[in-house]
Amino acid sequence: MGSRSKNITQLDWAYIAGFFDGDGSLIVQIKNRRDTTLGWRIMFTICFYQDATHKKPLQWMHKMFDIGYISDRNDGITELRINGYSQVKRILEGMQPHIRFKQKQVAYALTMLNVLENKKFSTLSIDIRKQLAIQFNEIRKANYKSKHKYSPEEAIVLLTR
Repeated sequence: MGSRSKNITQLDWAYIAGFFDGDGSLIVQIKNRRDTTLGWRIMFTICFYQDATHKKPLQWMHKMFDIGYISDRNDGITELRINGYSQVKRILEGMQPHIRFKQKQVAYALTMLNVLENKKFSTLSIDIRKQLAIQFNEIRKANYKSKHKYSPEEAIVLLTR
């Protein structure tokens, strides 16, 4: 599964996917970045959450993935966060056969990551950018969040200009 991860078995992936389905999230954001020609970038993050008194599963996953970071929040929750196109793609691909409740989010994210990985966004055609914007909005629709920085329409305009 890549040089950075341990040998993760299908049973391990099934456990991780079940944990993700219940206590995880897939976050896709448009982040402002001054160091890019566009002034922003698309960021993918996988988060696993657990009560801070029961963080052993997060520590085990962190060890298995050999990436990401664990942090204790002020609200008594510990989270394992993993960022980056190739890292998120690798984990989503490992979990995908076992996902039950977040299938849409995973499928849309993998489609996006297959397009974006190892490519500059500015080199993509308008049609591909429009498809990415639609998938971005579909992931947001499938996730619960009461407020977004960009409306679906604003996201499409930003990603297609």
